[in-house]
Amino acid sequence: MRTELVSEPGDPGRPNEDFASVGLPASGQGGSLVVLDGVTPPGDGGGCLHSVPWFTARLGGALTELTVSLQDVPLVELLSRALARTAGNHAATCDLSHPRTPQATVVLARWSPASVEYLVLSDSALLVEAPDGTVTALRDDRLDRLPRSALATAALVDTTLRNKEGGFFTAAADPSVASRAVTGSLPRGEVRALAALTDGAARRVERFHEGDWADCLALIREDGPRALVDRVRALERADADRVPRRPGKTHDDATVVYVELSPR
Repeated sequence: MRTELVSEPGDPGRPNEDFASVGLPASGQGGSLVVLDGVTPPGDGGGCLHSVPWFTARLGGALTELTVSLQDVPLVELLSRALARTAGNHAATCDLSHPRTPQATVVLARWSPASVEYLVLSDSALLVEAPDGTVTALRDDRLDRLPRSALATAALVDTTLRNKEGGFFTAAADPSVASRAVTGSLPRGEVRALAALTDGAARRVERFHEGDWADCLALIREDGPRALVDRVRALERADADRVPRRPGKTHDDATVVYVELSPR
């Protein structure tokens, strides 16, 4: 098995709000990956004393432990438990009902000799490569289906779209949001490799339209996750002087986890 991971902040002067891990159980049977992309709250912290990196570190740590130690429990249940555990760490000091409480997108994958399970919540992506080289992007596309005009104002997003029916969902303090994730299971023999990407790393395809998901995974496999992040940074720099400017950050935190599974 080959595993590689890279995570880089969009701004060296700010903490990286992403989280990434690969968990390999002591039994040697199977493993898991976890990728979170922390949501930067506009303005104040929304009634929470803690930073987004504090939240993603605790949620990611809980998910890493649970996906390895409870291999028979479905991923939806594990996300629910991890959210409850993380909320319990700051419920006494923070207003977790505030729409800007720390939150994150989630990608989980867990593999065993029999299957590969996955869970995707919000706009990070999981790429799955089949033995014949076919690449499928497993995504939660609810955010993509919203009108761009609806996403123009952060306050409007927070009050009317985020974690609301007809909008989109992120992992914050409510354990029930786990049931909103895109989930599934594939036979182990149908998966050769996995790549989990936060949207900052997926920009090569989604924002700059350079190649497709198969090209993206080929770059990761051949040159490593660092090559994808470096390419995204080059595209961002070249795009910085574009007129009119694209909406959103010039640079974003970018994380890639690559797992090449051993042949069965």
